[in-house]
Amino acid sequence: MNDRADLDDLDAALSEWRQGDCVVGEHWFMHRFSPARPLTSEAASAMADGADIFETPEAGLVVLTQTCDIVRNWRDRPFVVVAPLVEVPAGVVGEVERGRRPRYAFLPGVSSLRLIADLDRSMTVEKAVLASLSRVRGCATEEDASRFAQALARNRARFAFPDDFSDFAAGLQARLVGKHDKGTAEGVALRSLREIRVAASPSWGSANIDLVFMFILSDGDNVFDGAGWHEHLAKWLALVPPRGRYRSVDGFVVALGDLSARDYLAGAQLDLDHVTGRRR
Repeated sequence: MNDRADLDDLDAALSEWRQGDCVVGEHWFMHRFSPARPLTSEAASAMADGADIFETPEAGLVVLTQTCDIVRNWRDRPFVVVAPLVEVPAGVVGEVERGRRPRYAFLPGVSSLRLIADLDRSMTVEKAVLASLSRVRGCATEEDASRFAQALARNRARFAFPDDFSDFAAGLQARLVGKHDKGTAEGVALRSLREIRVAASPSWGSANIDLVFMFILSDGDNVFDGAGWHEHLAKWLALVPPRGRYRSVDGFVVALGDLSARDYLAGAQLDLDHVTGRRR
């Protein structure tokens, strides 16, 4: 079968495809579920028909497979992995671009359509399927491609905060999410942040922990009209007063270029979409 002459052109057809490339327009995405315990409304509807697999129409697909494996001979690597593109409000696109929603990934090539990659869902297809589709370049530059690859890595390897921290930080996180898109000084301040990191000393597993919240600005994003950073910082830290094993809470606002690598790596990134807790 691997010597079929009718597939000789397949490698050439895929030679221009790259990780992060997209196909735009309605495409069908397959989803398998347990008929005994359907978790989504789509699964429940499909179960009524006696199925354990269903397909949903999506706004497009994005290729997750690394470029080196896409362009490898189809006999050695016959499959690629894709994720669905989903349409979201413009404000969410901005949050994804800033890396604050690790479930999703930003794709400059389709951002004008308000499309982002949903990394929580993936599907394997044979390369011949991809070769038959019209390619839309998702990442136009090496920097864009690198950021997309980092988003994939972070989606799979993000830090799992302890469950009690999820409860501890719930008030702060609710405020960050609720104020982020507002046209207030606080909203502008939140949109100026590159990321928020939290460091625990001596460790997350200790009986008594000192927390430090780092509100990190992209270089050049540290000036805006409105209340001073110290006022916003005080307001945010007031939402996480010491309690339980979190015996002290401190924080600071800093530009990325002024933060040491040691301090940056000591923290774990706090996301807007949720705090990931360990489940016992």
